[in-house]
Amino acid sequence: MMTVKSSDAPREDAAPADSRSDVGTIHPRLGPRLFTASSALVVVLVVGAAAYLVTTSGNLRFHVIGQYLFTPLMLKGVGTTLLITFVSLGASVVLGTILATMRMSKNLVLRAIASGYIWFVRGTPVIVQIIFWFNVALFLPHIGFGGWSISTNELVTPMNAALLAMSLNVSAFMCEVIRGGLIAIDHGQTEAALSIGMRPSQALLRIVLPQAVRVILPPAGNLAIDLLKATSLVYVIGTKEILGTVQSISSQNFFVIELLIVACIWYLVLVTIASYFQGRLEKRFGRGYAPTKTAKNTKKNPALAKTTGPVMQS
Repeated sequence: MMTVKSSDAPREDAAPADSRSDVGTIHPRLGPRLFTASSALVVVLVVGAAAYLVTTSGNLRFHVIGQYLFTPLMLKGVGTTLLITFVSLGASVVLGTILATMRMSKNLVLRAIASGYIWFVRGTPVIVQIIFWFNVALFLPHIGFGGWSISTNELVTPMNAALLAMSLNVSAFMCEVIRGGLIAIDHGQTEAALSIGMRPSQALLRIVLPQAVRVILPPAGNLAIDLLKATSLVYVIGTKEILGTVQSISSQNFFVIELLIVACIWYLVLVTIASYFQGRLEKRFGRGYAPTKTAKNTKKNPALAKTTGPVMQS
């Protein structure tokens, strides 16, 4: 009589030999790919059709665009735009840091002043603030201290009014950006700095603020790009930046659309350069915080987490 050993008997719960080869295998679905490809095709067709209609209309003078793109007057307008952007951004960073500190202060008066300033500036349109500072001489003809006095019209020129309005406006938004970055840092960092004898101001400037830069940088960069485009609003008070220069030229030769395209080209170039440097700065300050290569692979293929175990980042 022939017997079968228990070790030789087939087991019903035995896994197939090649089951381990299927671990981690992802089979992509075809539906999402077809939808993405069709959507991209539709967008390309719409953009191509729009470009074809514009170029074949016969009413757009391309030689005018090239003629005024690099004229000295246009380059001067680009320089004015950059000047307003950099000065307003620098002033807003300083004033925004002060306002953020006031909002986080335990002093009720300081918090109330900062909150009221932010409420008023964020609640009124930028163009209204620009026109207000340009016409401030209507109710304040002279500014003086003691025996010294100066005419407000001489002091608040269109350029100074633009710098003042943009700096004060952006500082309210920059305050909230900086405050959000400071809140993101653990309070234990401040306590540790105070425990080794640092003053609160030293702990803020040397410990907390350098760590908060990584959190502050992305929204601050976006705010800077918005400021670069918002400088176009100051043309209403006669400032000759990009849009003001374009309006001045088009009022003489009536090539309105062509010169608006020139302005769009310059804004796109400046925003592209600003976006590039923003990305480089974010990469620079984000070193040590980016996910490792193993962590990225684990996110893409969750099945690898079962075999590799938890991923530790140094």
